[in-house]
Amino acid sequence: MNKTVNQKAWFLVLPVLVLVAFSAVIPLMTVVNYSVQDSFGDNVFFWAGLEWFRDMLQSERMWNALGRQLLFSAIILAIQIPLGIFVALNMPKKGVWASVCLVLMSLPLLIPWNVVGTIWQIFGRVDIGLLGHTLDALGIPYNYTQNTLAAWITVVVMDVWHWTSLVALLAYAGLQSIPDAYYQAAKIDQASRWKVFRYIELPKMAGVLMIAILLRFMDSFMIYTEPFVVTGGGPGNATTFLSIDLVKMALGQFDLGPAAAFSIMYFLTILLISWVFYTVMTNLDRQEGPQ
Repeated sequence: MNKTVNQKAWFLVLPVLVLVAFSAVIPLMTVVNYSVQDSFGDNVFFWAGLEWFRDMLQSERMWNALGRQLLFSAIILAIQIPLGIFVALNMPKKGVWASVCLVLMSLPLLIPWNVVGTIWQIFGRVDIGLLGHTLDALGIPYNYTQNTLAAWITVVVMDVWHWTSLVALLAYAGLQSIPDAYYQAAKIDQASRWKVFRYIELPKMAGVLMIAILLRFMDSFMIYTEPFVVTGGGPGNATTFLSIDLVKMALGQFDLGPAAAFSIMYFLTILLISWVFYTVMTNLDRQEGPQ
C-alpha cells in the first residue's frame, strides 16, 4: 500500500529557515570571507588563504586564553552540578513552600547578564561594596582589580550565584518525575539514603543532568559580559577568556582577519564539544530504553 506524502509541511518550516539564514548563516559566511582575506583599509581586500588560521594555531595568546577558558568551565561545572543536585534534593516537593522555593530559585535567572556584572562589581568594591568592605574590615586582603586570585574567586562565585539555580531547577524536575512506588519499594527494602540517591534518584536525573551540563558548559565557554563588566579581563590578562580576547582583537585592535579565523575556530570548538554531549545523551537514552 502506497502512502501519500504531504509536502505542505515544508511551508511551515520555510519561515524558520529564512530566519536562520539571515540571523546565522549569512553572518557566518561573512566571517568566513574575512578569515581568508586581508585588508589595509578603504574596503580593499587581498587573498590570504589559511594564513590567519595558521597564525592563530601558533599564537601563544590564543592558547593561553583557551587554557583559562577551559579551567573556568571545569571549575564552574565541578561546583554548580553537585551544588544544584544538593539544592534540588533539599527543596520541598509539594505545598506552598515548594512554589516559594521555585520562584526564589528562578529570580537569579531573570537578571540580565550586564546587571549581574554590575551588581558584583559594586558588591566587591572595598570602599562601598558590602563584600569588599567587610573582608577589608576583617583584615582579609581582597581586591579583584589587582589580585589575580581575588578576581578569579569573584568571577567564579558570581557565575555560581547566577546559574546554579538552573541546574537545581532541572534536577528538581527530574526528581519530580520519579513515581512514589520507587520510594515505597526502597522503604520496604530498608535502603539507606545514599542507596536511594545512587540507584533511584541519580539514574532518573541522568538525562536532565546531561542537559544541564551541556547548557552550563556552552554558556560558561562563551561567557563575556559578566567578567568584562567586573574585571575587564584583568588584572593583566588573568580573566581574559576567549570571548573577551576575541572582542579585543576584533574591535580593540581591528584585526579583522585574525579575529574572523579565531571566531571560526571558537565556533567549531563549541560545536564539536556540543556534538560529543549530544552523542552521550543519545546513547544514554538508548541504554535506559522505555521505562
